[in-house]
Amino acid sequence: MWPNEKLLDLFQIELPIIQAPMAGANGSAMAIAVSEAGGLGSLPCAMLSEDQIRAEAGVIRQQTAKPFNMNFFCHTAVTPTPEQEATWTTRLAPFYKEFGLDPSDVAPAPARRAFDEGMCALVEEIKPNVVSFHFGLPDPSLLSRVKAAGVRVISSATTVREARWLEENGCDAIIAQGYEAGGHRGMFLTKDITAQAGTMALLPQVVDAVKVPVIAAGGIADGRAIAAAFALGATGVQIGTAYLFTPQALITDIHRDALHQAKDDQTVLTNVFSGKPARGLINRVIQEVGPISDKTPPFPTAGAALAPLKARAEAAGSGDFTSLWSGQAAALARDLDAGELTRTLASDAQKRLKSLAGK
Repeated sequence: MWPNEKLLDLFQIELPIIQAPMAGANGSAMAIAVSEAGGLGSLPCAMLSEDQIRAEAGVIRQQTAKPFNMNFFCHTAVTPTPEQEATWTTRLAPFYKEFGLDPSDVAPAPARRAFDEGMCALVEEIKPNVVSFHFGLPDPSLLSRVKAAGVRVISSATTVREARWLEENGCDAIIAQGYEAGGHRGMFLTKDITAQAGTMALLPQVVDAVKVPVIAAGGIADGRAIAAAFALGATGVQIGTAYLFTPQALITDIHRDALHQAKDDQTVLTNVFSGKPARGLINRVIQEVGPISDKTPPFPTAGAALAPLKARAEAAGSGDFTSLWSGQAAALARDLDAGELTRTLASDAQKRLKSLAGK
């Protein structure tokens, strides 16, 4: 039914569609719906406590026997210096003054925890079918334990060099994340966002460079893009933004409304919300501070100073200071249940592939 079924065999799934793990934007409900439909549902774990991860994974296991993925971050945590924090707060001071807020009243940034001993023990306990990583791979000793638990390992590459590194270090499959993708770039061997390749350029080069299955990600929101990815050698696709339109998405109404109005030229890569480059819809803070600022403290601490501004603006119905993550193909997305979306995308792609094959 598919030109290449290596990924289906590797993950024991029916459809070569992975729901992107979107920290803060999806939980167990979306993962269950996608897995039940035959794809690979994903649970983002970087912003969850160990108890929350265990509870969410338990819900998934209670409601589906199908394979699912757990996702973790692999960044190196850096504590900002007082000077870095002061520089960022000073840059945002005019906004604080406008809203009558105290710049010294800043809570800690939302936690984005790097994969560690505690999370590794959870993987060994839960034994999901797949574990995906963002920003590279964890310490080799932890990765060895994950693989020893019988779990398939995948991670994101934004360059051919990153893809080769991931294969050499034990990945069972690689996500080729193109420039079009929403949310955080998975880049870890480079910091130059100006040299990042688009999906259709990156994908075939990664396919040629590695032997493991390659998953296309970035700008994929309909059957046409899935068929194109397979034509370029992909064995599957990872889709994020299109799933933000489903009722299972945990985003705010402000974010949802912004996505419904999105056009092709309304997203940028920005570091103002976390300290790392991520693609989102353009709003006031991006226009006036970014999109890329050299004043942000290290990932993920930039969000702390923005939090009071975000809360005040959202209370007034505005997304001016909210991270409105989105890929470049949001305008192609449809309002469907996550399970129905998965089946519809697969069906549309198969029709396209049959047409290309002259069947």
